[in-house]
Amino acid sequence: MTVAEWCVFGTLMLYLLTIVPVKWIGFRRFDNAKPRDPAFYDDPIRTRALGAHQNGIEAFPFFATAVLLAEFRGGQQRLIDELAVLFLIVRIAYVLTYLGDRPTLRSILWSIGLTINIAIFFMPAIRGYLPM
Repeated sequence: MTVAEWCVFGTLMLYLLTIVPVKWIGFRRFDNAKPRDPAFYDDPIRTRALGAHQNGIEAFPFFATAVLLAEFRGGQQRLIDELAVLFLIVRIAYVLTYLGDRPTLRSILWSIGLTINIAIFFMPAIRGYLPM
């Protein structure tokens, strides 16, 4: 497996692990029979954790598709790996800023992550213009 493919797995685990601690810490209030109960997410940190989790679900398909497309279409593997690691780092920082209630920085990091995804996605189309 490539580094980028491990980053796809890491991104998947990140969005899962974003919500698990909140449910674990609030286990006495969390009812697994009603996992989407809005009352559980009344607490601000729980609300932000849920938001970060949901955004991770939204961001994952494009990232995974971009990595696989770039690899299958002959993008430069080293560059794909580097951008995938950078994306994972940005996503970790994004989750931390979401939980830390830093909306402006969070939006900047989201934009950086999207730009990285677009770069990975279009890498096969511009590979002739990239230095080997």
